[in-house]
Amino acid sequence: MPKIKDVVLVSIQFFLMLIFFLNLEWFSIIFIEHYIWFYIGIVGVAISGIALLQLNVYLSPFPTPKANSKLITTGVFKLSRHPIYTGILIFMFSFSFWLGDGYKLCISLAILALFIYKTSYEESLLEDTFDDYKIYKSKTGRFFPKF
Repeated sequence: MPKIKDVVLVSIQFFLMLIFFLNLEWFSIIFIEHYIWFYIGIVGVAISGIALLQLNVYLSPFPTPKANSKLITTGVFKLSRHPIYTGILIFMFSFSFWLGDGYKLCISLAILALFIYKTSYEESLLEDTFDDYKIYKSKTGRFFPKF
C-alpha cells in the first residue's frame, strides 16, 4: 500500500500533466526558432521511453522504491538520476516553446518545482534503500549530466 505522501505527489504530478494539455490561451511567447522545439520535445519523449524500458519490473509511479528493487546506474541512468522526469521536463518545456504558449510554460515551471521537491523526497528514500546511492548521487546529475 503506497504512502499518503506518495499518492499526493503522484496525483499532483498527473493533474499538472493533464492540465498542461488544456487549450487555454493566457499569453504568447517566442523563443528561438519555432520548429527546433518540436524535435527537442521528441528527444524528451525518447529519453523517458528508454528509462521506462530500463526500469522494467522495478517501475513504479510512486517515489518509494518497490520491494526487492535494484539500483540502475547504466544507460540513461548514467546521465541522469531521474531520466523519466528529465524527458517529461524536456518535452513539456519544448512543447510550450514550440507552441509559443505561456500557459503551458507556467505549468512546465510548476512541474519542475514539483519534480525538484519529489526527487528530494525520493532520493532520501533511495539513500535508505541502497548503500551505493550516495556514491551514484555524487557522480550523476539529478536531471542533466554532471560535467
